[in-house]
Amino acid sequence: MPKTFPFPQDLLEAQVTLRETRAAYEEYARTLPWSAEPMPGWEGDKQLHSSYRSHKEDSPGYTEEQAPETVRFRARLLELSITVSTHPFWDSVEAGDRVEARMALKHAHEPAEA
Repeated sequence: MPKTFPFPQDLLEAQVTLRETRAAYEEYARTLPWSAEPMPGWEGDKQLHSSYRSHKEDSPGYTEEQAPETVRFRARLLELSITVSTHPFWDSVEAGDRVEARMALKHAHEPAEA
């Protein structure tokens, strides 16, 4: 049976916010051009035993709104990552149990299995 850990509420909340922010950033990033700066597209060589050619269309680069939004997301993710990873709770967990505790924290938001 897996160990349970007495995670403090602020750590649980920070982990949930980190997960939600990461998901929001990944969704936002899917809408961005492939390059932050304007770049010409390209087409790769034909692959051996295939007709597939990798390619990218021209990238217009990030807009004036996209660039700062990306910076904002990354700063928030860094802040939340630091909050979670340096929380004082980790000092109360034995060194040999920290990986297991970290994995348990990542899944603490999930409903318990019956």
